[in-house]
Amino acid sequence: MAGAGKKILALSGGVGGAKLALGLAQELPAGALAVLVNTADDFRHHGLHISPDIDTLLYTLSGRSNRAQGWGIEGETWQVREALAALGGDTWFQLGDGDLATHLLRTGLLAEGQALSAVTARLAQAMGIQSAIYPMAEEPVSTLVHTDEGELPFQHYFVRRRCEPAVSGFSFRGLDAARVPAPLQALLASGEVAAVVICPSNPFVSIDPILGVPGLWQQLAALAVPVVAVSPIIGGRAVKGPAAKMMAELGLPVDAAAVVQHYRQRYPGLVSHVVLDNEDAALADALGQSGNEEIAVHNTLMKTLDDKRQLARDVLTKVLKNVLPEARR
Repeated sequence: MAGAGKKILALSGGVGGAKLALGLAQELPAGALAVLVNTADDFRHHGLHISPDIDTLLYTLSGRSNRAQGWGIEGETWQVREALAALGGDTWFQLGDGDLATHLLRTGLLAEGQALSAVTARLAQAMGIQSAIYPMAEEPVSTLVHTDEGELPFQHYFVRRRCEPAVSGFSFRGLDAARVPAPLQALLASGEVAAVVICPSNPFVSIDPILGVPGLWQQLAALAVPVVAVSPIIGGRAVKGPAAKMMAELGLPVDAAAVVQHYRQRYPGLVSHVVLDNEDAALADALGQSGNEEIAVHNTLMKTLDDKRQLARDVLTKVLKNVLPEARR
């Protein structure tokens, strides 16, 4: 068993990833969670550097997030947006007043030459977050969605077009030049990572960019620790976001088995454990027979804080079998 000082490294993108990260943060000892976050959704808007997945995680872990929608800030105000609209400005990507403060500080610090990992750490500290949060790369990476309307930047597809265009594929501009951030590299070399948890995030536009940073998934595999993948598909549907629609348009079966097969083919030997929802229990035997992963079945639908904590507890104490014995029970 791992002892004191060991950490769980979670891979997260979007609302689903942030939900499980919150459960893990509350079930683990303070400082025992590190989260590696997708930044291929990052873009510039009105001159500001916006990191949607990092901000969703920051607001979720700090207790500031809008609980009804899963992103943004609870009690947000919109005076700047309303003033901008009155001037004829572009408001398709909604930026609340409190959210703008985050983007203003980030943009200013990056302009001063600070690395995105350092800026993210400063924001997390200011919000009282004890978990370490790492961007997947310091360098800019941009998700491009190939659709029947042409190539769309991710936020234009996701927010501006509300995921309406049919998807035929994805590419990640700048990914070949991306490098593992130095703080994350130090963690991977420290021997402190006891397990890796791939949160129930979209495998194509949240997890693939992270694992696609050159050499990263091979480094994770070389750690020789358990790697748990929690399916984002429950009963043939995505809880939130366009993953199920994307799978159908890509000609894939819309089920948890297809997610597992995607990870098998793209990152052979990386995933050692898979968590399916109770609704998909019928898939467990076939998946267990067709691969080398250990298949577990638990409730993965996280509607409440108790749900988030229970899934985290199941992952830590049943799937990982107390790889961190000091985790709460």
